[in-house]
Amino acid sequence: MNPYVILGGAILSELFGTTALKLSNGFSRPLPSLGVVVGYGFAFYLLSLTLEDLPVGIVYATWAALGIIGVAAIGVVAFDEPLDGAAVAGMGLILAGVYCLNILSDVSAH
Repeated sequence: MNPYVILGGAILSELFGTTALKLSNGFSRPLPSLGVVVGYGFAFYLLSLTLEDLPVGIVYATWAALGIIGVAAIGVVAFDEPLDGAAVAGMGLILAGVYCLNILSDVSAH
C-alpha cells in the first residue's frame, strides 16, 4: 500500500484521538477517554508502518503539520474556536513547508 495513504490514516486517527481528548473533559468521561487511547494507538501504529518506506523527518513533519491544521479546523467547526488572520497565515506557511518537503525536496520518496 502507498505509504502516503497509510500516513493519511495515521493523521486521521490522530485527529480522532485529539478530538476525543477535548471531549474527555480531563479523562473524566470514559467513552471519549477510550477514544483517545484507540485513536492515538492506531495513529502511532500506522505511523510506524510509514517509517518502513519514508524518511522519519518527512513522515513526522507531515504528520505533525497536517495534524495541527486538521485540529485547528476541527476546533473551528466543532467547538466554535475562532482563528485570527495570523493563525491562518501561520497555517498557510505550515502547508507551504509540507509542500516543499514532500514535492520539491529531493529527500522525500516521490
